[in-house]
Amino acid sequence: MAELDIGKHCKIKDCNRQDFLPFTCDACSGVFCLEHRSRESHSCPQEQEQVQREPIVSGVCTSHPCTFQECKGKELLPVICRCCEKHFCLAHRHPDDHKCEKLETPKPRMAATKELVQKIVESKKSTPLSGRRKGAKNSATAAKVALMKLKMCACGDKAIPQVERAYFNVFLPKESKDCSLPLFFCTKWTLGKVIDSVASQAGLKNNNNILTAKKLRLCHPETGEVMKMDVPLLSLLDHPELPLHNGGNIILEYLDNGDTGLDDVRAYIAVP
Repeated sequence: MAELDIGKHCKIKDCNRQDFLPFTCDACSGVFCLEHRSRESHSCPQEQEQVQREPIVSGVCTSHPCTFQECKGKELLPVICRCCEKHFCLAHRHPDDHKCEKLETPKPRMAATKELVQKIVESKKSTPLSGRRKGAKNSATAAKVALMKLKMCACGDKAIPQVERAYFNVFLPKESKDCSLPLFFCTKWTLGKVIDSVASQAGLKNNNNILTAKKLRLCHPETGEVMKMDVPLLSLLDHPELPLHNGGNIILEYLDNGDTGLDDVRAYIAVP
């Protein structure tokens, strides 16, 4: 009777053992015995090729080079301009620092608007100011002038429809490097979401979810009063007594849980 050919021989030459329940490698498709079934034990060529293709991550830090002219600066984390969306080092992260292309070449219509704004500002300077504090009507007029300027440089979520955008010159906490930032938000957002947006764009620490930490709060630019975080922005723009003005100012500061407002808004905004 002829012998039955049952099982297969191990592919390793020095082994060649006949195994009745052989193993097939899922990488190189070779047949091996129990002892050489793992990729390491049979020195799987596919495994070695994959290791050679993959970069060695251990001990090596990925760097992000600055794209500003001949700057050789690099950062461990990406620093992206909110306007032109390019990578920069910390020294060139602001639009003015890297001469952002989105600000350098305004469209003809924007240039004409800028010239008109400049004329209005110059005419305001030549007009003597009265000793009285500006009323709500004057604040609204000033906000309209500022709105035209903000629309040329403000940053924000580009997915927000134009008709739902509200523009503000946001004065940042005293400990911040920048005094203020021109930003726009959706009028349907609550002030809590507005705060999160400012913190993200200005790179501020946001501990509003930590009970014992100081919280980021938005304050009224005239009274310094803390505004409630669950209030929609649109309702504050339509406030009958002390409205926020589209194109106006707003103050962001770190406050303790019991604080109800700022002692002096003039520490942030120069009041004539």
